[in-house]
Amino acid sequence: MHTNSPKLNLTAELDIELAATRRVLERVPFEQADYKPHPKSMSLGQLATHVVNLLAFKTLFLTYDSRDFLDPTAPKPGPTPTSKEELLARFEEYSAALREALAASDDEQLTHEFRLHRGEHTITQRPKAAAIRIMGLNHSIHHRGQLTVYLRLLDVPVPGLYGPSADEK
Repeated sequence: MHTNSPKLNLTAELDIELAATRRVLERVPFEQADYKPHPKSMSLGQLATHVVNLLAFKTLFLTYDSRDFLDPTAPKPGPTPTSKEELLARFEEYSAALREALAASDDEQLTHEFRLHRGEHTITQRPKAAAIRIMGLNHSIHHRGQLTVYLRLLDVPVPGLYGPSADEK
């Protein structure tokens, strides 16, 4: 593979983002899982679970050509974890499955279209590599950022993600 390989680029980016995500998840105070900074916000437990479940969504982009949100037989994430240990175990399981699916793919497969839809309504349709980056990685990074705000509001030291955090200086 050449250095402009979408697979190599995604793999390198995934390794960095998974390590950063794990550092944040390790700090989630599950005893405060019901905490919400605002009535419209997800709870801390829901948000942390969503960040982990998005890993399965990225795997889906690699494994299938489409996902219909109205399909009752489509793969669904497991039940909401009840502890940090369960959350981290699911993170490890889903991370391993994602890495395995990416390793089994090739650059040509990553150019195939992936369609995310609700019945006949297309939500997004783009090459798999772009779907993984935009709907997968970027989406996960967005929610991980929200999770770090929850940690800050709960006075939990925030880990550094792309350098030291204010708590690590």
